[in-house]
Amino acid sequence: MAQITYRQALQQALREEMTRDARVFLMGEEIGEVTLTPSKVTEGLFQQFGPKRVRDTPISEEGFIGVGVGAATLGLRPVIEIMTINFILVAMDQVINHAAKIRCMFGGELSVPMVIRLPVAQGSQLTAQHSQSFEGWFANTPGLKVLAPTTPHDAKGLLKSAIRDDDPVIFLEGLQSYSERGEVPETDFTVPIGLAAVPREGSDLTIVAHGFAVRRALRVAERLEGEGISAEVVDLRSLRPLDMETVATSVRKTHRALCVEQGWPTYGVTAELASRIQRACFTDLDAPVERCGGAEVPMPYARTLESAALANDDKIYRAARQVLTESGMLGRGVGRDGGAPSGNGVVRSGTPARAVAG
Repeated sequence: MAQITYRQALQQALREEMTRDARVFLMGEEIGEVTLTPSKVTEGLFQQFGPKRVRDTPISEEGFIGVGVGAATLGLRPVIEIMTINFILVAMDQVINHAAKIRCMFGGELSVPMVIRLPVAQGSQLTAQHSQSFEGWFANTPGLKVLAPTTPHDAKGLLKSAIRDDDPVIFLEGLQSYSERGEVPETDFTVPIGLAAVPREGSDLTIVAHGFAVRRALRVAERLEGEGISAEVVDLRSLRPLDMETVATSVRKTHRALCVEQGWPTYGVTAELASRIQRACFTDLDAPVERCGGAEVPMPYARTLESAALANDDKIYRAARQVLTESGMLGRGVGRDGGAPSGNGVVRSGTPARAVAG
C-alpha cells in the first residue's frame, strides 16, 4: 500500500488506463500543456501522451461532450473533465438525450463508453451558481451510471472501472477531497461498480451517505461514540446502480436509518433511499427514516448564511439524535412533521415508528 492523495489516485488511474488502452483519451478545458483546472488531476499527462490524447478544448461544454459522444460510438473511450459540476448544465442535452439513450435507441448496436468527471464542492463561498450538487439529476436518468468515490482507494479503483465500462459514466469527485490522503494498492486493481462499502461498523444507527458527506458522517459517528452510541456508516460509492442489499442489511441490524446528502433533499438521493429502506426494512424500523441535506435555497455567499445552508456536521448530528430520540433510545416526546422539509434541511419520511418494548 502507498499513502497518496485523492488527486494522485485519480491521476494514476488515468495514466495506467491510457497506457493500457490506446483508445482512451482526455478532453477538457485547460487540462493540457498548462493545467489550470481546480482538480489539477491531468497535470503531466500532456507531456507523456501528447496533444492527440490530451486535448484542450474551447469553453464549450456542449460541443466537446458532443464530440465525446461521437468518438465513443466510433470505438474510442473519451474521459471528459468539466471544471465543476455546475458547468455541465449547458451540456445536459448531450448527456441526457444522447449519451444516456443511444444504446437503447439503436437496439444495443451502439454503446457510449465515455466518462464525464465532475468536481463537486460546496462550502467555499463559491455562491449560488458555483456551489451545487446535481447528482440526483443524473441518478434519475436510465442509461447513465453514476459514481461518487470518497477515498483515494475508491477514486482510483472506480475510475479504472468506469473507463473500462461500456456505458456512459458520471464520475463525481469531491473538490474538498483532492488533498486527502489514503492507502492505495500499488498493484493494478479495480473497484466494482454498484457495490457500497461500510467504512465504519455499528449497532445503534445506520448513516447512509455518498461523496464528501461520508467524511462528515464518519466524524459524526465518532462524536456519537463519545456518547455511548454505536453508528454504522454506509458509503454508497455508486448511486446508479444502487447497492440496496448492503444498505438494507445494515438497517436491519441497527433498526434506525439516517440518509445524508450535500444537495437539496426534496426529490433527491435521500428521498430515493428513504423510499427503498421503508420498503425493504419496514418491520425492522424503530423510527421513521430521517433525511438530512442542504437548505433548499440558492447557496448564499455570506459565510454565516452559507454555513447555515450546508448539511454540515452539526446538522447531521442533530438529525442522528432525532432518529435515536424517536426510537426511544434517547427518550420520547419528539413529534413528526409528516415529511415536509424543515428550515434546517432535515426531512422525516413519515413512516410510523415500530413499537419499542419498555
